[in-house]
Amino acid sequence: MTASQRLHSAALATAVLTMTLALASCTSSPAENPDSEAAGSAAPAERLTVTVSRTLPHDTSSFTQGLEISDGTLIESTGRNGSSHIRVSDLDTGRELRQVDLSDDYFGEGTTVAGDLLWQITWRDGVAFARDRQTLAEQRRVSYDGEGWGICDTADTGLVMSDGSSTLTFRDPVTFEATSTTDVTLDGEPLENLNELECAEDGSVYANVWQTFDIARIDPKTGTVTALIDAEPLWDAMSAGERSGADVLNGIAQIPGTDHFLVTGKLWPTMYEVEFTSPK
Repeated sequence: MTASQRLHSAALATAVLTMTLALASCTSSPAENPDSEAAGSAAPAERLTVTVSRTLPHDTSSFTQGLEISDGTLIESTGRNGSSHIRVSDLDTGRELRQVDLSDDYFGEGTTVAGDLLWQITWRDGVAFARDRQTLAEQRRVSYDGEGWGICDTADTGLVMSDGSSTLTFRDPVTFEATSTTDVTLDGEPLENLNELECAEDGSVYANVWQTFDIARIDPKTGTVTALIDAEPLWDAMSAGERSGADVLNGIAQIPGTDHFLVTGKLWPTMYEVEFTSPK
């Protein structure tokens, strides 16, 4: 190779290297690309509040743990040892149709209808009662690990159960066996104290957040909170005397075929029919 040929080869190699470096500088890795990071993160949860459509009386002796509407009736389960029960009443009139008390050994928690069964769970007793949907007669009992707080039934994934943590457990609606879990996050952080649950017709799971006035709307497939609903206006609507005997917000049930929900609390004198709306 002549000297001129060597110079020509060196110049060509330098040009190729320069072009390669230029192309590399124009292409960032996914980790360096801010658009890629934004696409991989969940959008912030929508912030909503409650708009009251009507009010209904609520038994101030009911330490409400679960609330559900089925076949035109309102089903409510209550807690505390010695006063735990499950009650079915007419949704329109409030007239009690039937009630079954738990023995003093059990602290009742949430309840839900799944087919012909009505499931009722307990707090720290590790026992779930499978009842006849119509009569409330006990059919069998099953055991589970951990605490029981809230429960609801979805059309796709079966039962969903909370235990006061940020984890939801999915269960078989017949055997009650756990099938999977999902961790619930609000704006990327775990959301603890998930309590009473409602499986809504749009596929979302709504959860009361214990010791707050918040209701979380959760995508059960991802565990992401898509909306956080501030229900404190319901507390503010009560008189000072009514608030003095009331406990925390707890109890949520969708009115079938509508976007309205019944919401109440433990020992509250009132149950509210509400819509979830944007703050004014």
